[in-house]
Amino acid sequence: MTKVVAYLGLGSNLQTPILQLQSARNAIQEMDAIEEISFSSLYRSPPMGPQDQPDYVNAVMEIYTTLEALALLSAMQQIENEQGRVRSQRWGARTLDIDILLYGDKQIHLAELIVPHIGIKERAFVLYPLFEIAPNLVIDNQKLIDMVNACPLNGVERIA
Repeated sequence: MTKVVAYLGLGSNLQTPILQLQSARNAIQEMDAIEEISFSSLYRSPPMGPQDQPDYVNAVMEIYTTLEALALLSAMQQIENEQGRVRSQRWGARTLDIDILLYGDKQIHLAELIVPHIGIKERAFVLYPLFEIAPNLVIDNQKLIDMVNACPLNGVERIA
C-alpha cells in the first residue's frame, strides 16, 4: 500500500495527561507502518462533556502510514487500551483518547469510523493544534484557516 498522510488527535485528562500523550506519541512512533511528520504543541482545554472532570491536554500528530484506515483505528485503540483507557461514559474522563481526524482525502462513513472526524470543525482543541502543524490544510473544500477563524478558543490555551 502507498503511504497516506493522516492526522491523529490525542487527548488525556487522567493519570498525568502530558506523560500519557508523550507515551502515546512514543508508541505510535515505534510502529513500523507509521512515520511521524509533525507533532503540535500541547494545549489545555476544558472538558467537552461533564464538567466535573479535570481539564484535558490535547495535541495533533501528522503521520505517514501504510495501514488501511480500520487497521490504523485498531492500532490506536490498542495503544489506548495499553495506557488504561476505559470506555464507560461518553465524553467522560480518560487516560488517553486517540482519534483519526483525517486519513488522506478519504471520506469514510462506517459504524466504527467517520473521517473527517465528526465535529472537527467546531472543536477548538482540535482545530488550533491542527492549524499549528498544517495551516494550509483544506477539509471538505473549506480552508482550515477559515474554520479556525470561525471557532472561538473557548478556554483552549497552548501550554508547551
